[in-house]
Amino acid sequence: MEENKKVLLSVKDLEVKFKVRGRILTAIRGISLDVYENESIAIVGESGSGKSVFTKTFAGMLDQNGFISEGSIIFNEPDLQETNVQKSKIEAFFLERIHKNLNKNSKLEFGAEIYKKMLNLKKEKQDLASLSDEEKEEFDNKIADLTYERTESFNLKQTFDPSKEKELIKAETEKINALDRQIKQLELERKELIKHYQVALANNTEFNERYAREMATYKEEYNKAIQQEISDATNERNLLIAKEVYLSVGRYNFTRRIGLINKLERALKKAMRLGVDLTDENQLNNIFDTVVFRVKYIDESETRIHGMCNADLAKVKYTKDWQQIRGRKVATIFQDPMTSLNPIITIGKQITSIIMKHQKVSEAEARIRAVELMKKVGIPNAENRYDDYPFQYSGGMRQRIVIAIALSCQPKILICDEPTTALDVTIQAQILKLIKDLQKEFNYTIVFITHDLGVVANVADRVAVLYAGQIVELGNVDEVFYDPRHPYTWALLSSLPQLAQKNTKLYSISGTPPSLYNKIVGDPFAPRNPYCLKIDTLVDSPMFKVTDTHYAKTWLLDPRAPKIEKPEAIQNIHEKLIKAFNI
Repeated sequence: MEENKKVLLSVKDLEVKFKVRGRILTAIRGISLDVYENESIAIVGESGSGKSVFTKTFAGMLDQNGFISEGSIIFNEPDLQETNVQKSKIEAFFLERIHKNLNKNSKLEFGAEIYKKMLNLKKEKQDLASLSDEEKEEFDNKIADLTYERTESFNLKQTFDPSKEKELIKAETEKINALDRQIKQLELERKELIKHYQVALANNTEFNERYAREMATYKEEYNKAIQQEISDATNERNLLIAKEVYLSVGRYNFTRRIGLINKLERALKKAMRLGVDLTDENQLNNIFDTVVFRVKYIDESETRIHGMCNADLAKVKYTKDWQQIRGRKVATIFQDPMTSLNPIITIGKQITSIIMKHQKVSEAEARIRAVELMKKVGIPNAENRYDDYPFQYSGGMRQRIVIAIALSCQPKILICDEPTTALDVTIQAQILKLIKDLQKEFNYTIVFITHDLGVVANVADRVAVLYAGQIVELGNVDEVFYDPRHPYTWALLSSLPQLAQKNTKLYSISGTPPSLYNKIVGDPFAPRNPYCLKIDTLVDSPMFKVTDTHYAKTWLLDPRAPKIEKPEAIQNIHEKLIKAFNI
């Protein structure tokens, strides 16, 4: 962590996947990144590198077929973390009920070891009557490949002209029918193999007799074990957990609260039955995370119970929680201002509706704030242009309004998703300057998504270079521009048209990024890397430390690697960059 800087957002080992046509695409692969308060960090990479997907996880904006499969996104924001629930008769009733149920279920902990033996015995029986993991994977892979091939064939068939390409349509139809038959045959083979194993188990007298004998013994021992009384220490632990259960559901309405309490009680009962150590913070967090954020008990007074929650955005499940974050804490400016604004609602109405929703003020007060924001983002004659429609504004002015809407709730993080792409070059500079100037007043953190390194040079304090869903280089803007270490960063800089010399061919990166459907072996950039080492094709590189703030994910930084000079085009580029980007 950098000195004297507060970590606002801490991303650890993030993995994001998408279900696409019956297959799994891994768009983000193990990203870890700390974003600091009031900084400007640029996320750079080619199209498809994962820039937008990565930032969409901060605001719960992943497409419906996308999901976070691994990792955490901790948002260190006091307004989200601090929780208070009032002490009243109804709270006292629920706390007593939760505490009582936890004490009752705690008796199951005495039989946890025996229960696990019972589960292992059941699994042994199930394994004998079903496919092995290898057999399941083989069938699943074959069926998934055929299903994908069928989908591709079906989509191709849809592109043919029925009046002119009947033969092609017929050929694809026959191919689809043949694939359907193969899929059906595989499913039939799978069922027959499972049936064969079930018959074999039924005839295995020796195993069935042992199973019945051992299970009867375990059940007798288990029933005896769970009759014991819990200790005073367990009772105190359960009272603390009961308070944390109620703290964790306190922000929801009554009906949702009851449902979540029941879910948490079931999750805790399951953990007790398995002997999970409920005094372990990580274990307890994992149990709560299956249902809702865990709010850790801090203290209490006569009138309220106070706690702090571990705000992990990767675990948010409910729309109400995202409504506390999206807009209020994390706002986004998108590429095209015309698609970001509603064409049939006036500009003023679009700003005031957001202010009224999140800040709970009257329409008159919201109007005053909206006009003030319009002035701040540089809309001339704001009072008279308040009732205009988006089509009456130029592209640059529409983008200013989008910025005003994003800032209307004074978010802590402002995600700028290539906000200048659709704008004129001269307007781009104005919008970038506006975003930076307003940062000084509103104290927000900028996360800037772009493939334009010229934008990065003018906006960013730090740069994270993404390739194939991974951060391959991270550092201060000076370090990444003047002392890049990853071959992909070299390639991006070499392809800058502003650095091209007269009568020379503009550099372009050969090849294409790897398919993210498949498991990538070695360095994902290896097939396109002119400086590729043999190890790059076998093992993915770790992240090497260059300085306290500069890291790069390349085997070239290993002490055993041969010394390779960066391309001539980007050697001594300091003066070229200053001239090209007016830094």
